[in-house]
Amino acid sequence: MLKFLKGVVSGSVGGIKDLPYNIGDPYPSAWGSWSHFRGTSKEDGSPVSIFCLSSSNPQDGYLAAGRNGVKRLRTVRHPNILSFLHATEVETFDASTTKLTIYMVTEPVMPLSQKIQELGLQATQRDEYYAWGLHQIAKAVSFLNNDCKLVHGNICLSSVVITQTLDWKLHAFDVLSEFDGNNEAATGPMLQYEWLVGSQYKPMELVKSDWATIRKSPPWAIDSWGLGCLIHELFSGVKLGKTEELRSTISIPKSLLPDYQRLLSSMPSRRLNTSKLIENSEYFQNKLVDTIHFMEILSLKDSLEKGPFFRKLPNLAEQLPRQIVLKKLLPLLASALEFGSAGAPALSALLKMGSWLSTEEFNFKVLPTIVKLFAFNDQHIRIELLRHIDQYGESLSAQIVDEQVYPHVANGFSDAHANLRELTLKSMLVLAPKLSQRTISGSLLKYLSKFQVDEEPAIRTNTTILLGNIASCLNEGTRKRVLINAFTVRALRDTFSPARGAGIMALCATSSYYDITEIATRILPNVVVLTIDPDSDVRSKAFQAVDQFLQIVKQYQEKTNAEAASIGISSIPGNASLLGWAVSSSNPLPLASSGTHPTSATSNASSVMDTSSTTQLSVTSSTELTDQPVPVSPTSTDGWGEIENGFDEHDSDKDGWDLELLEEQKSSPALANIQAAQRLPLSQPISQPRLQSTSLRPETTGKVTKDEVDNVLESIAAPEPATSARPLASGRGRGRKQAAPKLGAQRINRTSSSGM
Repeated sequence: MLKFLKGVVSGSVGGIKDLPYNIGDPYPSAWGSWSHFRGTSKEDGSPVSIFCLSSSNPQDGYLAAGRNGVKRLRTVRHPNILSFLHATEVETFDASTTKLTIYMVTEPVMPLSQKIQELGLQATQRDEYYAWGLHQIAKAVSFLNNDCKLVHGNICLSSVVITQTLDWKLHAFDVLSEFDGNNEAATGPMLQYEWLVGSQYKPMELVKSDWATIRKSPPWAIDSWGLGCLIHELFSGVKLGKTEELRSTISIPKSLLPDYQRLLSSMPSRRLNTSKLIENSEYFQNKLVDTIHFMEILSLKDSLEKGPFFRKLPNLAEQLPRQIVLKKLLPLLASALEFGSAGAPALSALLKMGSWLSTEEFNFKVLPTIVKLFAFNDQHIRIELLRHIDQYGESLSAQIVDEQVYPHVANGFSDAHANLRELTLKSMLVLAPKLSQRTISGSLLKYLSKFQVDEEPAIRTNTTILLGNIASCLNEGTRKRVLINAFTVRALRDTFSPARGAGIMALCATSSYYDITEIATRILPNVVVLTIDPDSDVRSKAFQAVDQFLQIVKQYQEKTNAEAASIGISSIPGNASLLGWAVSSSNPLPLASSGTHPTSATSNASSVMDTSSTTQLSVTSSTELTDQPVPVSPTSTDGWGEIENGFDEHDSDKDGWDLELLEEQKSSPALANIQAAQRLPLSQPISQPRLQSTSLRPETTGKVTKDEVDNVLESIAAPEPATSARPLASGRGRGRKQAAPKLGAQRINRTSSSGM
């Protein structure tokens, strides 16, 4: 009774609940008496494989062989041998029966026969993958026989499993034993559990239990025979039923047939050593084996070998089995990049392979490696990352971009190499929408402000294009402070004609962000000047922009008139209409759609993005800003806060155009006086103390006296100003104030791009 209670207690303590792994669904097949299950770790949920062997007899030979297999697998380590993780032996009770179960936990694998059916490889790709798998198993067998002096004893299709990376691994070590060929006194069986091996897999000397011959044979004799059995099962597609079936070589590839026959030699001493099979077999010389082998020893290769290899890899990967590339080559390549053994050319191959993955797999297998690479100081890797950012940029989350990617990318803004600066600028088209407003205002806009005066004209042009494309990412206050200043004060005055064209297109693409006052007083005056630009392309874009913005102004007027009519205000010609415009400008209504979408600018901008220029120009200030007050803008440190155009909305009347036209419509006596003044015979400027007496009229015209001239001039003269008199300009007509040139009202001397 006490013994029973002790057994119950020990069984409950050592039960399956104490196994730190969860047992899942079983696989349909396994080696020997073992059962193979899927499993997961209770700690982190990582996948594992769980092998179970049970018996109700504590003295069962299968349990003893199973314990031997667990012990051997725990102590033997090799890349092509199944990796051991955990093992335990549990005693359970079912009614009056005691049951012993051995649990062995390994890396996640599945039976080779099942995986081959899933892959469904055919023809050349199948042979290449089989060659790679046999190459791996041959290395494992060679390690046991030649290095460890161990004999596996039962190599066959069931003793091979496949990992998640499609590597072939050897297991089923229950029969494994030391080779004691040097012990002449030994007479008993060398393989204690050889009875577990099916007779169809045994060579003739093992069938006869001729241990003397076995001990005189080389250590690889038994396992070379087993490798031949594996090759036959692999290519025939069925398990070996009897030894005589090995003579059928119809399914064996011709390049492998000579080695297959030597592995199955009837004389143990003449059987092919697996190490020689690896070195000399023609069958193992193919693209897949060579590529994976090169990747595995990449750290031993020099840069002269790595460069050509990685440049060919993207095209080579398309010719290899797709699943092997994604599950084997891709992890090797990602690891090589992370640890620095692969250079910048490998990134193109990584992204090419990554494009074949689903979005979830790409984010899990490729994206973490890319994020780590941004922290590298290698300039070549950074250039490759930025050059291909459109392939992975959309997969980056906003948090990763703002916290991990942008801080490293921003270093490229200050780089001495123009190529890296330009690639950094272009990458912002993808990264900027994922940045926080704090990062945009506090960092990005500062760099873009400097880039608008960069020595490289292409960088200046692309900066304008970028600002037009990311305008939607800016908040309203930043847009009002930055966009017009960046496009008019800098872009439209650039000496590089594509930069001026980009400024015009950027204004058009962002037209929905400007109110009617900004369009009428700041944008149109600056754009109109470019209608006489030396460059024909700039002129064409300027006319299109003028038409677009005038259309917006017309729509605003129509809407204003319609709203005025709806509340009973009649339209009055003359000065009243101008007053209505002024009032409307102080309280602008919502604008109608401009009809121009940002995509149009993007398409035009892309042509400039792709155009590289070797001409180096520096942007110089063509005019000095006026001292007149400017609208108050929020304090900024992004580089555009201090750039104001000095254009005053009340300053338009000082140009004289609107007031003169108004006087023509209002006062006919004044018009008569002006016409009389125009008929005066003047040969010198009005600023001279005396009028010339020489007349330009025919001699038949009567002479005009000085008093008559003075009377006419006094009738059209402007009233005296309250302040000191202004100096009159030389020449004919009314005196004009010599003020600093204003935006949109000046002729800017530029150099045409055709002359660069």
